[in-house]
Amino acid sequence: MAFETKQQVFEKIVAQDKPACPHCGRIMNLWEVPPVPCDDGLGWGSPYLYMCFNDECPLYVEGWKNIEENYGRTASYRCMCYPDSLKFECISVFGPFGGTGQIVDEEALALQEQMERRAEEGKRELEGFQSSGDAEKVLQILLDATEPPRLRNQAAELIGDMGDLAALDSLRNTPFDNDIIQKKVEASIRRIHDRFFTRECPFCAEIIKHRAKICKHCGKEVAGL
Repeated sequence: MAFETKQQVFEKIVAQDKPACPHCGRIMNLWEVPPVPCDDGLGWGSPYLYMCFNDECPLYVEGWKNIEENYGRTASYRCMCYPDSLKFECISVFGPFGGTGQIVDEEALALQEQMERRAEEGKRELEGFQSSGDAEKVLQILLDATEPPRLRNQAAELIGDMGDLAALDSLRNTPFDNDIIQKKVEASIRRIHDRFFTRECPFCAEIIKHRAKICKHCGKEVAGL
């Protein structure tokens, strides 16, 4: 008996039309099951299900009152559907956002796949830039916020060994919203200074020789600082 991988199941499911919720008629969302068993302690039966997240669905709207009156709990129901059998059941939720973290957005997945392809392509580009010593191209990838974070992370490491003093202004003046990239950029700035025996004046931030005693830009004494 052949077993399908999660990726194979996903590809098969996204190729078929999504069902409509029998309670409200809204097209259901593709939903990735959580890593915990369902209420009966058994598995979900599939890594992906369909789920209705329409807050105006009668099943969901009336479910709050039904569960409160019968079980004394604050909860409701969402309609779910098994992709293989298209069998509809209901699942309990304990708030309006319950389960929404597992909604599979096909557009987001497509974008993720695109980013992964770009990361692999960019990795080969960086290897070529490293071989040719083209630090400017490495810097361009690092400063481009549209590039995949993994790719920019690699560029942040390379620039410390390839960049010159002219790159420091761009590295200092560009905000990086990724803490890992920011830390690697700061480490690369230190490596560039080490390679050129320079540092930044603690008063005016201009580049000076590491052994300088007086900053040639602002005239402040920097010996020992």
